[in-house]
Amino acid sequence: MNLQTPAEHPFAQFVRILGKGKRGARNLTRSEAYDAMGMLLDDKVEDTQLGAFLMLLRHKEESAEEMAGFAQAVRERLNAPQIAVDIDWPSYAGKKRHLPWYLLAAKALAANGVRIVMHGGGAHTAGRLYSEQLLAQLDIPLCRSWTEVDDALEQHSLGFIPLGDWAPQLQKMIDLRNTLGLRSPIHSLTRILNPLSARCVLQSIFHPGYQAVHREASQLLGDCAIVIKGEGGEIEINPDATSHLYGTADGLNWDEDWPALSAQRHVKPENLEPEYLASFWRGEVTDSYAQMAVISTIALALRGLGATREQAFERAETYWEARNTSNQSILI
Repeated sequence: MNLQTPAEHPFAQFVRILGKGKRGARNLTRSEAYDAMGMLLDDKVEDTQLGAFLMLLRHKEESAEEMAGFAQAVRERLNAPQIAVDIDWPSYAGKKRHLPWYLLAAKALAANGVRIVMHGGGAHTAGRLYSEQLLAQLDIPLCRSWTEVDDALEQHSLGFIPLGDWAPQLQKMIDLRNTLGLRSPIHSLTRILNPLSARCVLQSIFHPGYQAVHREASQLLGDCAIVIKGEGGEIEINPDATSHLYGTADGLNWDEDWPALSAQRHVKPENLEPEYLASFWRGEVTDSYAQMAVISTIALALRGLGATREQAFERAETYWEARNTSNQSILI
C-alpha cells in the first residue's frame, strides 16, 4: 500500500484549467498556452494528457490568445532560417466537392515571381484529395528541409514542405485524428504558424464565426493575414458564393466582401479527375467554375500583398492569360 500522495504531473494544471466543469473551466492565458505547448513539443507530457488536452480544447474551441501562445512556442523551436517568402499557404483540409484549383492559382502566381511556401499534414481523412497527392503531377517541388525550400523558391518561386519535416510533434498530433475520432485544434494551429515569416499568411477556416478568431490570433502575432471560408476548407475562393475577407496588417483589422462571380451555382463534378487540372491549364478545355475560382484565388493572394481588389483582379487576369500552356511536364 502506497501511503504517500504522489506528486502531481506539471502538465495536469493545464488539463484542469480546461476541464474543471462548466463553472470552473476557463480559457488558457496566452502565457499558459505558450507553456503548455512548450511541454507538448518537448515531450514532457503523457499520452493520456495529450489526448485529454486536445479534446478539451476541441470541445471548448480555442481562443485567439491560446492560438497565439501555441504558435509562439512552436516558432521558437523551429530554428527556421531567413528565407524571403511572399505568401505562406497552408493546405491541410483536402478537397471533396471540387478539384484543387488553388494549386493552379499558386503556380500562376509563382510564374510571375510571387514566392510561395505551401505546407500540409498529409491525407488524414478518407474521401478527400490532398495537395501532397498532386505535387509530382503538377510539377510543384516537394521539399524535405528548409534548404530544399530555399532552393525551390530560387528556381521556381514555389515549394511544398510536409508538416512532418519541420514540426514532427505537430504531425503526430494531427495523426491522432482517427484515434480520437475528431480533428484536434492542431489543424487550426497549423494555419497561423507562418514558419518562415512570410509577408502575408493566407488562411481558410471552414467553420462560421471562427474566421475572426484566426484573424485576431494573427494580429496578436504581428502577422499580415487574410482569412476566408475557402471552398472545402482550402485557400480557394468559391465563385458561387459571397466571400468575406477577414484581413489584418500592421496591427489593424479590415473587412471586405467579394460578391459571387456567378449568377447561378455550378453543378459539382461527379468525379474528381486530376488530369482535368492539366487539360484546363493547357487550355484544352473550358470551365467557367474553374476559370473564376483560379483567377479570384490569384487575386486573393495579390490582395494580401497590398493590391486593391480592382488591381488584384486585373493583375490576376494577366497572370492567368500569360501562363505557359505548352508546359507538357504537367500531368502527362
